[in-house]
Amino acid sequence: MNVTILKAGMKHTPEDGYVGHVHVQVEGHRDEYEVTLHSTRGKSWSYGLHFLHASGKEEEIFAFEEQLEEDDELFDSLVEAARAALRE
Repeated sequence: MNVTILKAGMKHTPEDGYVGHVHVQVEGHRDEYEVTLHSTRGKSWSYGLHFLHASGKEEEIFAFEEQLEEDDELFDSLVEAARAALRE
């Protein structure tokens, strides 16, 4: 699955920890997605996956979510893109 990062950002506060947003486009999918990332200390990450603009095909978002769950390298690349934006 080819995923293109369109935009990434992250903020950090002592109260909320690290909160990041990564906008992505998945090859062959009609709609773009936003992955919201959260970590209290920047080590263990949870995420939420949403359509970026409007609701799209359920089977496509489920396929992308499955890929995120199985492909640690892909997930880590999204976290790193958001962390890089924090450092800038």
